[in-house]
Amino acid sequence: QVEFVESGGGSVQPGGSLRLSCAAPGYILEYYGIGWFREAPGKEREGVSCISSSDSRDYSDSVKGRFTISKDNAKNTVYLQRNSLQAEDTGVECGATFTQSRGVCDLTEVDLRGQGTQVTVSS
Repeated sequence: QVEFVESGGGSVQPGGSLRLSCAAPGYILEYYGIGWFREAPGKEREGVSCISSSDSRDYSDSVKGRFTISKDNAKNTVYLQRNSLQAEDTGVECGATFTQSRGVCDLTEVDLRGQGTQVTVSS
């Protein structure tokens, strides 16, 4: 069992920004692809972003150009800066590990996950 500690969720107006944080054991950041997926009522689970163990970054098409993922190995934490938020970004954002292949994440293959943090974008 791996513990993820997510934070930074909340309510924001369209066009606003949030930064999510996910703390995980150090070996997770060193050896696994780690990032975020979203769960929203009536929608399929969506892999949002991942940073691989070799620091390759991947994003879903819906967030490219708006979200930026980064990690701080000294703090064992991954961050997701979310800008230009839209109503469609509403949901529970969960820290997770993703399958990697040749140093690149597969956003469709979630391995381990956290409980998540709620993000609501509404005017």
